[in-house]
Amino acid sequence: MSKKKNAEAREQDVSWSTAPGIALRVRDGFQIASVDTGSTPGWHGAKKAGKAAMKERGRLLAELQERLYAEARQGGERRVLLVVQGMDTAGKGGICRHVLGMVDPQGVHLRSFGVPTAEELSHDFLWRIRRALPPAGMIGVFDRSHYEDVLVGKVDELATPAEIEERYKKINEFERELVDAGYTLVKVALLIGYEEQGFRLLRRLARRDKHWKYSPSDVAARAQWPAYMDAYQAMFERTSTEYAPWYAVPADRQWFARLAVTELLAQALAHLAPRWPEVRWDPRTQAAQVLATMPRHTAQLSVEELRAQAEEVAAESEDYRNGVEKLITQDARKDAGERVGNAQ
Repeated sequence: MSKKKNAEAREQDVSWSTAPGIALRVRDGFQIASVDTGSTPGWHGAKKAGKAAMKERGRLLAELQERLYAEARQGGERRVLLVVQGMDTAGKGGICRHVLGMVDPQGVHLRSFGVPTAEELSHDFLWRIRRALPPAGMIGVFDRSHYEDVLVGKVDELATPAEIEERYKKINEFERELVDAGYTLVKVALLIGYEEQGFRLLRRLARRDKHWKYSPSDVAARAQWPAYMDAYQAMFERTSTEYAPWYAVPADRQWFARLAVTELLAQALAHLAPRWPEVRWDPRTQAAQVLATMPRHTAQLSVEELRAQAEEVAAESEDYRNGVEKLITQDARKDAGERVGNAQ
C-alpha cells in the first residue's frame, strides 16, 4: 500500500469514533422509537469519506473472505451468516449488491425469503431456513429471514401470541445451535424512517425501471407502521442475545448503512482470524519443477517476476495484519456513551 493510501486509511479510521459493533449493538433498554434513522452513530465523517472508507475496508474484507473460503478447502468448518432485516425500501438489496459485491462471489451464499410456499408451510417455520444455511467457508446472506415469522406473523396475526413467543424461543435455540456448530452470526436491522420510506416508494413509482420493485401492498404495510415498529421492538427484546446480538443500523443514509454493515462483517471475520491453509508439498520444489518445463529465457523472466511478486505479497501481508489489528482494537473500544439505545 502506498504512503498516500496509508495516510487516507488513517484519516478514515479516525472517522469511526466508536466501532459499529459497539455503537449499533442492541442492548438492554434499547428503544426503537428513540432511534434517529438519519443519524450515523459512531461515524463522524461525511458521505465522501464514508464511501472512501468502505472501499478501503472492502479490500480487507475480500482477503478475509478468501482466507475463510480457502480454510474450508482443507476441512475448516467455520462460516458466517449475515441476516439482513428491514422494512420495504430499507436497502436490503443494496447491502447485498454493494457490500457483498466487494468479495469473490463464489464465497457468497445468498438466499432471499418471501411468502412461504405451500410446501414450506407444511413444515416448521425453521425448515426452509435450515435448508438455506451456507456451507463451510462461505459468507451466507439472508435477505429477510426466519424473523419474518415473528414480524409479519405478529403484525398480520398469522400466529397466536403464544405461538409467536414460542417462535422467539425456537429462534434463540436455533441460533445457539448454529454458533456451537461454528457459525458466526451478524444480525442487521436496517431502520428506515416513515417519511424516508415514502420518498423511496415515490421514486420507484416515478421510474419505469423500478416499477417491478413496487407492490400495491407496500401502501398497506405503511398503514401498519406502528404495529411493525412494535414487532421489531419485541424481536429485539426477545432475540438479541450475547451469542447472536442484533445491530440496529439507521438506514435513511444509504451510504452509512452500507459502510456500517461492511465494518460489522469485516470485524466478525477479523475476530475469526482465518489463515491460509498449509500445503503438504514444498512450493520451492514445485516452482523448480515448473521452471524446468519452460524455455531458459522465459524461465529467467519468471524468476525475476516471482521475486517481485514475493516482495509485493510481503507488503500486502503487512497491510492485512495492520488492518485486522485495527479492526479488533477498534471493536474493543467500549465507549458506553456512544451506544445505540443510550446515546439516541
